[in-house]
Amino acid sequence: MLDRGEYEKCLREMFSLRRFGIKLGLETIRYLLTALGNPQDRFQTVHVAGTNGKGSVASALATILRFAGYRTGLFTSPHLVRFNERIQIDGRQIEDRHVMSAYRSLQEIDSGGREPTFFEINTAMAFTEFARQGVDWAVIETGMGGRLDATNVVRPSLAIITNISLEHKMYLGGTVAKIAAEKAGIIKNGVPVVTGVHQKSALRQVEHAADKSGSQVYQLGRDFSFRRNRQAGTFTYKGMDTVFPGLRTGLAGEFQALNACLTCAACEALRRQGVAIPDQAVYQGLAENHWPGRLEKVFEHPLVIVDGAHNLAAARALGRYMQSELADRRIILVSGILDDKPYEKILADLCRPSSRAILTRARIARALPPETLEPVARRFLDEVMLAPTVAEAMDLALKSAGEKDVVVVAGSLYVVGEAKEYFNRLESREAGKLGSWEAGKPGG
Repeated sequence: MLDRGEYEKCLREMFSLRRFGIKLGLETIRYLLTALGNPQDRFQTVHVAGTNGKGSVASALATILRFAGYRTGLFTSPHLVRFNERIQIDGRQIEDRHVMSAYRSLQEIDSGGREPTFFEINTAMAFTEFARQGVDWAVIETGMGGRLDATNVVRPSLAIITNISLEHKMYLGGTVAKIAAEKAGIIKNGVPVVTGVHQKSALRQVEHAADKSGSQVYQLGRDFSFRRNRQAGTFTYKGMDTVFPGLRTGLAGEFQALNACLTCAACEALRRQGVAIPDQAVYQGLAENHWPGRLEKVFEHPLVIVDGAHNLAAARALGRYMQSELADRRIILVSGILDDKPYEKILADLCRPSSRAILTRARIARALPPETLEPVARRFLDEVMLAPTVAEAMDLALKSAGEKDVVVVAGSLYVVGEAKEYFNRLESREAGKLGSWEAGKPGG
């Protein structure tokens, strides 16, 4: 039987590794994996990088591969509520006991130099568990960038680069082209790449890396495309070898059709390598894909929507959604933003369609104080409140929201994660008092 105290101690030890910060490079992760017998070489992989949409694409592709009959692993970050979210097999988070055993196996290894970071340990744990449980395929999402990201030790069958916008400039570079060059670092010799990158300077970097590696590039708009049928709520994918009419995605938001299009192109690229993926698996996998924290409805009365919107492109997409889909509703914004983000521009996009803002901060050290955000919000809104914690912000939002109001939680995946924790506690403590949790509970 699992010792809960030991498990909680294990989590505390892992999270304490965050004190080592972010250190890009492959020497430490390679040392760890070599000591473990290179588990990453015991299954086939698809490697996914990009600024936005990479989690949605990775999740959708893993779901399709599972419906195609393969035992499938999925590694993503960050988690929203539980660490186990990062490592999934056949659509299920790994068990607590397996988290402990994977972590303990790493503790026995002398790192050979500097201490491993939190993300390096997570990556090694995922590869170890995928190998131990005998997955056929693993879909691996990069943490930051690509070239020096800890996940870039895999030899994938396919690379996917979703899109590029400015992010993590301190680590990846100050221009779209420099960031694209870092993300294109996941392209390996002879391994095809599917991409939604559209900026000329960024696309040149992807094509240059592919040319050097002798890799085929499948580009959105040139090799494959999609067309929406808004009345039916479906879209048609037109690809290199296949047309898929009447597709649906289980994820909300118009931009999810683009992510699903990239996923379909990935399936075609794998089919060209002889991987059996039936049409039905594509339809079913897209329709049943669920990815938490992206336009996710977590409460019904009042309606509460959580969306990470943790960079400028994502915030603008959410702002457009709020303006078009929630135009007839009074919006209460709950927001907190990290210190490495362009918070003034992100907050502007989120405040414009809102009626009130409640500013807060997540528990992570990099979270900006709400007092820093307040002057920006007041440029757009008369009603601005501050809350020291996400839980207190949610209390304020729910108490002030009318039956037809909408609470939108955005600006950071960490804020979204703490908001979901809040509703998890509310479910067990006050089920039925503030609304119908089960009606808004996400599937999957």
